[in-house]
Amino acid sequence: MATKEKKEPLSMTNRKALFEYEVLEKLEVGIVLQGTEVKSLRASKVNFKDAYARFKDGEAWLYNLHISAYDHGSAWNHDPIRPRKLLLHKREIKRLTGKIEERGLTLIPIRLYFKAGRVKLELALARGKKLHDKRRDIADRDVRRDAERELKQRYRLNL
Repeated sequence: MATKEKKEPLSMTNRKALFEYEVLEKLEVGIVLQGTEVKSLRASKVNFKDAYARFKDGEAWLYNLHISAYDHGSAWNHDPIRPRKLLLHKREIKRLTGKIEERGLTLIPIRLYFKAGRVKLELALARGKKLHDKRRDIADRDVRRDAERELKQRYRLNL
C-alpha cells in the first residue's frame, strides 16, 4: 500500500527587499498566526511590501505583512495587515536590539516557508542600499545574464 506524501507549498520570497537592502545576517524565526492565515499562506496569498520587524516591550513583532483574507473564511476571518508576534529567544532579541540601535540596521522579512507543517519566517538583519549600489547590482546582473546567454549559445553550436 503506497502512502501519499503531502507536498508542502513553495516558499514565498521578498525579492524586492533583496534588491533594496544589503543582507548582513539571516535567522529563522517562528510566527504566531491564526488558522485562516495559514490557509491563505498555503495558497501563497502574501505580500511583503513595506514589511518590517520591530521590538516592543521585549517581544518581536512583524508589521505590514499583508496576508490576504481566506476565500472560504467566515465573518471571523483575520485582519490582513495585523501585527504578528515573532517567536525568538530572549538572548536573540537582546542581541538583535543591540545591533539595531548601535548600527542603524533594520529587520526585514526575506522568506516565508513551511517546515515540518509549521510556518517559519526568515528574517534578515539588513542595511539599506544607496542608489549607486543598486545600479552596480543591476549592471552585475546584466553581465551575468549576457555571459550565461553566450555559454548557452556556444553549447548549442557544439552539439
